[in-house]
Amino acid sequence: MRNASVVTEFILLGIPHTKDLGTMLFVLFLSFYIFTLMGNLLILLAIVSSTALHTPMYFFLSKLSLCDIFFPSVSSPKMLFYLSGNSRTISYAGCASQLFFYHFLGCTECFLYTVMAYDRFVAICHPLRYTIIMSHRVCVILALGTSVFGCIQATFLTTLTFQLPYCGRNEVDYFFCDIPVMLKLACADTSAMEMVGFISVGLMPLSCFLLILTSYSCIVYSILKIRSAEGRRHAFSTCSAHLTAILLFYMPVVVIYLRPTPSPWLDATVQVLNNLVTPMLNPLIYSLRNKEVKSSLKKVLHQLVFLPEKL
Repeated sequence: MRNASVVTEFILLGIPHTKDLGTMLFVLFLSFYIFTLMGNLLILLAIVSSTALHTPMYFFLSKLSLCDIFFPSVSSPKMLFYLSGNSRTISYAGCASQLFFYHFLGCTECFLYTVMAYDRFVAICHPLRYTIIMSHRVCVILALGTSVFGCIQATFLTTLTFQLPYCGRNEVDYFFCDIPVMLKLACADTSAMEMVGFISVGLMPLSCFLLILTSYSCIVYSILKIRSAEGRRHAFSTCSAHLTAILLFYMPVVVIYLRPTPSPWLDATVQVLNNLVTPMLNPLIYSLRNKEVKSSLKKVLHQLVFLPEKL
């Protein structure tokens, strides 16, 4: 520690303009969090318990569900803790950990959506070679690759953010530690860091989005060549869930990180949707229009309901 004024802990002020709504927000966010955990756990159980779902598409979906369990868990427990009337203080290391794991899981999901788009591209554009191209070994490498590159990106962003000196104010005007709000507290010129962060946070999702767009352009072209209306409908149906999830994932990223003039209240609102609502909706998106997943979920729920009777 260089001097006595160096910040060793931060105070999370929460969502702007919600000072008297603590109890209501606690109940609302706790409900979202519980439904998110339950929904994604059910999807995982459905995929693991059904051999019919042991395919590349559902392998990647199971990893997405795993990410959607941990992603809201980065910020929600601490947020629920202080909304219930407890301390808003978070240590320096805890703040850095929040920022790292938030971007690690977020970047991993971003890469994962790209891999899932590639999987759909191979399945629809090269169906006869699908099992050869998307072998078990390739799927494992791609899944591990999403985590490795997510870790590299998160390490880079966390290091850039916390190599800055924090020696003045320690009140974080947000509900968790993220790059834009942490830069405001640094007692140094952050203009270069803001530019590097903007390019880094913007370039990675943009690159992934362009790859997804390329995959789906090829998919649409292949689908339009299908002669039967039933074949086209089935092909579009298999991709619609993925496209919906992609839109829900990318819209908050654009609003929060790529707008030239940030708005604390709007950013916090969108961030809550991104952290809690989107992970909660993903199980519904991927199961409502998917007969295999719905069938497996019914079996899992039936087993869970009748298990106490057997015991």
